[in-house]
Amino acid sequence: MNTDMSTELDNGMPGEESFADHADEKKSGYVALIGRPNVGKSTLMNALIGQKIAITSSKPQTTRNRIQTVYTDERGQIIFLDTPGVHKAKNRLGDYMMKVAESALQDVDLVLWLVEPDTYLGKGDRMILDKLKESEKPVFLLINKLDTIPRAEVLTVIDVYRRLMDFAEIIPVSALKKINMDDLLDTIFKYLKPGPQYYDEDTVTDQPMRQIAAELIREKALQSLQEEIPHGIAVLVDSMKRRNGRIWDISATIICEKESHKGIIIGKDGVMLKKIGSAARYEIEEQLGSKVHLELWVKVRSQWRDNEKLLRSFGYRKEDE
Repeated sequence: MNTDMSTELDNGMPGEESFADHADEKKSGYVALIGRPNVGKSTLMNALIGQKIAITSSKPQTTRNRIQTVYTDERGQIIFLDTPGVHKAKNRLGDYMMKVAESALQDVDLVLWLVEPDTYLGKGDRMILDKLKESEKPVFLLINKLDTIPRAEVLTVIDVYRRLMDFAEIIPVSALKKINMDDLLDTIFKYLKPGPQYYDEDTVTDQPMRQIAAELIREKALQSLQEEIPHGIAVLVDSMKRRNGRIWDISATIICEKESHKGIIIGKDGVMLKKIGSAARYEIEEQLGSKVHLELWVKVRSQWRDNEKLLRSFGYRKEDE
């Protein structure tokens, strides 16, 4: 087990010798990121692949779907699965998010469990721990936000967690500051077996651009709106067309649950909606490498988070559908 702050690898790591004969072969595998809301899973995934794909915010339950990204280098290919934060579901959307997170554990070769640098384990952490103990997959414990506490405190956190489960590796990281990212990638490849390259080397995600655009709009809404509103919004891209080969025309709708929320999202004289649209347009242009004309609308769909038909129409479907 690796508990050293520098994440130097032990020459006697289990499984390393069995891979020695395949040193010149490409490796590949699926790796899930799991953890409570707001521990930094999306930030970590973006840092590992070197590009923003998953949206981030300080508000919980930002990630709702399973987001898949691809890291490729001369050693092989890692397919990362970012999952919704594990929490107690309060509606059908919450149930869906929990099923997405749990199903990811069955579909991967390796699991990365992100935790806060804290010795206290809440109900969410213990729920995850129970699920991981049931899994036969190797589990890396990643203690995130390494940059926020002294080294001695990190060692104390490591000591608490290592008593709870036999982790394949324990690696302190900082997703925000990109600390130990290369060491983490090195260690993941140590555990992966020789396998096919599932995507071409230029692929960084299997998410369609319409979905990425919708999520970027939702991110800017999350960052701009009051606490009670973000959980109750969804974003649908109604149309996305290229004009004259130079400009993308995108029309999208922000769905909310109450008329009062609609007024807040639009703001006085449309100021809030313009703020959300301007911030989202900039990042969508970065993704597309082209100018974007973005139109935003706001509609009310009461209690959509508990409406199975609306959830499905908004793209929240089970993986096998």
